[in-house]
Amino acid sequence: MLKIAVLVSGGGTNLQAIIDAVEQRTITNTKIEVVISNNKNAYALERAKKHNIDSKCISPKDFETREEFHDALLKTLEDHQIDLIVLAGYLVVISEKMIQRYEDKIINIHPSLIPAFCGTGYYGLKVHEAALERGVKVAGATVHFVDEGTDTGPIILQKPVQVEEGDTPKILQQRVMEQAEWIILPQAIDLIANKKIQVVNKKVKILI
Repeated sequence: MLKIAVLVSGGGTNLQAIIDAVEQRTITNTKIEVVISNNKNAYALERAKKHNIDSKCISPKDFETREEFHDALLKTLEDHQIDLIVLAGYLVVISEKMIQRYEDKIINIHPSLIPAFCGTGYYGLKVHEAALERGVKVAGATVHFVDEGTDTGPIILQKPVQVEEGDTPKILQQRVMEQAEWIILPQAIDLIANKKIQVVNKKVKILI
């Protein structure tokens, strides 16, 4: 059984997609062990409580140094014996110590087809604003492993989404979530839970 921790900062729509997929058994062999937010007002924490999932707020604001915060986060993950960390709209930079401790065991969902519109400064609506400004015809989402860079880890799954005439960043964001993010994030977790993912030379191989 794969024990996962989902790290969130806001509403938790991707968390909800994971909860639903676990309950509907489209994600198999997986238990959401804990939901952690850096924001005590994140609605994602309410979603966890509604489904009787352990939830915690661990905020950098509650610690004197960044290092103490990172240590507390790491200790919580270790106490829960977490196998996979899922960043689902988590807006805090992960420490190098955690990345090394959980090598190829941290995944992130990014709302573009990496390597387009990714890296420092590209998050949330900013991604969709930049995509529309550039006039792209296809947007999408990417699930990737997390390494020391920003959005540079091995790509697990990607899904394209059509850009439509009259799209605003908000409309495009919603379509990318519904047609890509909420589909490929649960798929990636299920593949990992069933040992169908292999990382070779920084590239992901999906085993059929």
